[in-house]
Amino acid sequence: MKTFISDDFLLEGETAKELYHNYAKQMPIIDYHNHLVPEEILENKHYNDIAEIWLAGDHYKWRAMRANGIDEAYITGNKSSYEKFQAWAATVPKLLGNPLYHWTHLELQRYFGIDQLLDETTAPEIWKEANEKLQQPEFSARSLLKRNNVVFVGTTDDPADDLASHKKLHDEHFDVTVSPSFRPDKGLQIEKDEFEDWLTSMESAAGFRIKTMDDLLQAFSDRIDYFDSLGCRSADHGITAMFFEPSVKTDAEAVFQKKREGRPIDEKEIQQYKTYTLLSLAEMYAAKNWVMQLHIGAQRNNNSKMFEKLGGDSGFDSIGDDLLARPLSLFLDALEAKDVLPKTVLYSLDARDNYILATAAGNYQNAEIPGKVQFGTAWWFNDHIDGMENQMKILANTGLISQFIGMLTDSRSFLSFSRHEYFRRILCNLIGSWVDRGRAPKDMELLKTYVQDICYYNAKRYFNL
Repeated sequence: MKTFISDDFLLEGETAKELYHNYAKQMPIIDYHNHLVPEEILENKHYNDIAEIWLAGDHYKWRAMRANGIDEAYITGNKSSYEKFQAWAATVPKLLGNPLYHWTHLELQRYFGIDQLLDETTAPEIWKEANEKLQQPEFSARSLLKRNNVVFVGTTDDPADDLASHKKLHDEHFDVTVSPSFRPDKGLQIEKDEFEDWLTSMESAAGFRIKTMDDLLQAFSDRIDYFDSLGCRSADHGITAMFFEPSVKTDAEAVFQKKREGRPIDEKEIQQYKTYTLLSLAEMYAAKNWVMQLHIGAQRNNNSKMFEKLGGDSGFDSIGDDLLARPLSLFLDALEAKDVLPKTVLYSLDARDNYILATAAGNYQNAEIPGKVQFGTAWWFNDHIDGMENQMKILANTGLISQFIGMLTDSRSFLSFSRHEYFRRILCNLIGSWVDRGRAPKDMELLKTYVQDICYYNAKRYFNL
């Protein structure tokens, strides 16, 4: 059976169609937060088969397969690539209503020119055709970026990473800007057993022993300088629950020394260390004119048995429900009071927090840059039609959607850039519906500006590209 994805997919009115086809479709892509592997871009990796490029590391798909009763051997286990692909093909027809159903068929059509629906009966033919095409030069990692009109990607990198691949890409002036993003989560998670191992790796990267908080902050500062020299434009933080516990350097120093000595630290001390450290980092970001992204509310590694077996990022995370408004306000205000609040993007995995984030962002806007504090795009469990529309409606209700910096993939796959198309169709359909219902004028020059700014130009300005 042929795919349902037509030229006007998700575009319900004439205005939406005009906006998408004339103004949004051809805009370049700025993917400012993802988990692509820079080594694969440097090496211009070619993929052995569609299972490798499509299923490996994709915990969205892994969760769906588990929900369909697929044995773990076909997901993360030792079954062959073809057997894993067949298991995915058997799952796809069960996905109606899930964005994976749309993404799967968009990717088959956009990258491989395959317009058949994927299921168990079509799997052998699709496997053969896709794998034949993957051997062609236009399916290498770099070619896929260029084919998608990607101009910027922001990867996710620990402060202790040597950024060797980034340095080589930077020095060779590859057509697509591949930028590291500073992700210091392990340096804030002082309560975890892994903190000491991370500190050892940070000492190696910094080139000196880290014995005090001053040492740690100096190491962070030096690494920020190094990241900045390779074109870093943002820092990213994964925060399980937003925190704010008033503290000064001596408080953080005491907690740091207790950890180093192997003594237990209590919850208040953990929050003191995290608050002081994150405030210090944010001040460094502001000095570099970086963007600070706060991804808040993921409750991770819930299935302890599977965590022991597979480790993190394996599809066993869910939405947390910790209180957000008060600690977030105190954190942002502490920075604003000192005039060191960097450009900031706020995301919450819990959609109940959307109005909190949207209105919190409005508290800290100024003439420095339009939309300085952003209510970020629908993220992870929310990056579906309902979630994206809800995020944009709330932004429009409480602020300026015209200053919105748009979509990111947050993905590990080079086939995920069609999600920008998905977002753009949803955006154009939303704005088009306002016009068709008489809620906005059909001023195509005005609407063109909205669409192209949200798809590209706002992010270009925001990240100084």
